[in-house]
Amino acid sequence: MSGDARKTAEGLAYLSGFGNEHSSQAVPGALPEGRNSPQRAPLGLYAEQLSGTAFTEPRADNRRSWLYRIRPSAAHPAFTRTGNGAIRTAPFTQAVPDPNRLRWGPLPEPGAGTDFLAGLWTLGGNGDVTQRTGMAVHLYHATASMERVFSDADGELLIVPERGGLLLRTEFGLLHAGPGHVALVPRGVRFRVELLDEDARGYVCENYGAPFRLPDLGPIGANGLANVRDFMAPVAAYEDDENTPGPVEVVNKFCGNLWSATYDHSPLDVVAWHGNHVPYVYDLRRFNVIGTISYDHPDPSIFTVLTSPSDTPGLAGVDFVVFAPRWLVGEDTFRPPYFHRNVMSEYMGLIEGAYDAKAEGFVPGGGSLHNMMSAHGPDRETFDRASAAELKPQRIDDGLAFMFETRWPVTLTPQAARAEHLQPRYDDVWRGMERHFRPLH
Repeated sequence: MSGDARKTAEGLAYLSGFGNEHSSQAVPGALPEGRNSPQRAPLGLYAEQLSGTAFTEPRADNRRSWLYRIRPSAAHPAFTRTGNGAIRTAPFTQAVPDPNRLRWGPLPEPGAGTDFLAGLWTLGGNGDVTQRTGMAVHLYHATASMERVFSDADGELLIVPERGGLLLRTEFGLLHAGPGHVALVPRGVRFRVELLDEDARGYVCENYGAPFRLPDLGPIGANGLANVRDFMAPVAAYEDDENTPGPVEVVNKFCGNLWSATYDHSPLDVVAWHGNHVPYVYDLRRFNVIGTISYDHPDPSIFTVLTSPSDTPGLAGVDFVVFAPRWLVGEDTFRPPYFHRNVMSEYMGLIEGAYDAKAEGFVPGGGSLHNMMSAHGPDRETFDRASAAELKPQRIDDGLAFMFETRWPVTLTPQAARAEHLQPRYDDVWRGMERHFRPLH
């Protein structure tokens, strides 16, 4: 933990808006005027484009940024293979997909000196990273700040802190993310994670597919769910090797494996940039919850923060859903989430408090997996309590849960299938569901 890092994190300024064509410069005059790649870039910088989508994708979907940096990204030695640690990547073929409902406690305590990258632990996923389809669910638990730099060519990383604040130093600038926030690092963007507390843990969705976007609102109208202006992109900030001398290890995740190279300069040397392929941070408590004001529990799709579309309209490769503080006012309604079987697969995590459909066992830092068509719903205690509750307006503000929902089954890694923190007898939460059926005749 660094006091300087915390002071830096708490004093950050941001650029507001999701998907905007932002621009920022750490030094006046660093951004060229009227063109992207002049014959000589200002201030002796190198102009470089970073493309997160194909050049020819529709303008509304296209993601790219122009970077003006001290040295071009091409100036580095060869990468060599390094150990993958507990990181695994699709296709997940070491185990068969499991239809059982599963639940885990938090990751065990890591050893001293475990940074964010070393603390990543893959639970499972789907798709094929070489085809840029599917996703992976990771957890992390770190006890030390990173000194190396990391980038992921396989997908974008949606980081969901559960404990401990993070300072993300990226090519585009700095982001501060703590519990209750999410941070997104786009595909290929280099970054370093510094801890603001003694340790940090949380969840990561690695999205191999189309970049996350805001869901369409349809009949909801122009406003609601996650508001565009609440997404915060960084202001340009750079590292200059004249001020930070010495070699820098850079680790690149490529087609499931980690590759390492030692640079003679920091790759976080972007002095100015403009574009829309940028990292950002979002405060989940700003989510504008839409819900019933009459009866019934709406489908959980109304809690979608971000979605990665697939080639089938309306079917997401992966959705990120948050169950934020809200009022429940449904009349003659069973208010917790209903019993359900779903063609989608659901991994749910808990950031703080308790989840209103599970009375016990589902704890912050833990998670549950309900693969496609696995029957799930409130546990017996929750069902009994909600069925008899007085239906007055009820405020849900003691919990913050989320879900990675994906179109394909999540296949576990062997380490997740035999983990010590995999909870036995999860099915028991539905034991004792009594027979209440009483025919009229």
